[in-house]
Order: sequence, then structure tokens, then C-alpha cells
Amino acid sequence: MSIVPNFLFGGHCRDAIDLYKTAFGAEIACLLFYKDAKSEDYNKPLIEKQKNFVYHAEIIIGNQRIMMADNIDIPFAPGTALFLTVTMDTKEDVMKAFNVMKDGCTIIAPPHSTTYSSCTVNFIDKYGFRWVIMTEQTEK
Repeated sequence: MSIVPNFLFGGHCRDAIDLYKTAFGAEIACLLFYKDAKSEDYNKPLIEKQKNFVYHAEIIIGNQRIMMADNIDIPFAPGTALFLTVTMDTKEDVMKAFNVMKDGCTIIAPPHSTTYSSCTVNFIDKYGFRWVIMTEQTEK
């Protein structure tokens, strides 16, 4: 058994994949568009723009698989009750990733050190997803 986070977007999934690739070195394991879906899997009418939305994607960040898609069945509504924590080796790694992600984000807690981390930052990215990027130690 495994638990895999699944992010749903409102038409910006492909852009988010590119952002997460740059910030975290994510690898694309799967990328399918609605235009490629078998009709028995998805046969609802699509406007032209939706045909190029992401039907199903999987990225790998470190050893963690994350599923992603553009949701067109219900209105998109981001939430902040759940978030992903990405641990990095050094505060320089944290700041490098955050500097890629910070454009258009809402900062909850700016980069700072704590008793358990040499650098941690908490924010909501421009797509509405909450992240914590941190080190797991105080000396690096």
C-alpha cells in the first residue's frame, strides 16, 4: 500500500510541472493530455483549449511520486489544509528551490532558521498549493 499525493489544477498543470522540474529536479514519469485519452476513459465534450489540458501526469521528486491533472469536471478550488514538505540537504538548496517557486506565491513564513532546521520556508505557490521547503538539521 502507498499514499500518493494528487494535485488538481484548473488548466495550469503543464506549467506547474515545468516549475516543479526547475525547483526540485522533478522527473516526468507520465504525461497524458485529454486529447490523448481513450473515449472509453473520458468521453465528455471538450472545448478546444481543454484538449491540451493534462489528463494524467506523474512526476517524481526525490523518491516521491506525485500525480497531477487539470480538473475540468468541477470548478477548481485550491486548499491549504494539506501541504507537501520537501527536505533539502542545505539552506542553499532550500533557497535555490524557493527562489524558483516564489514568483506569484503567498508567503506564510519567510525563510528562517529554527531549533530543528537551518532554513525553512512556508508558502502557497502561484497555483494555490502549500509547500514547506526545509533542511532537517541546524548545522547546514
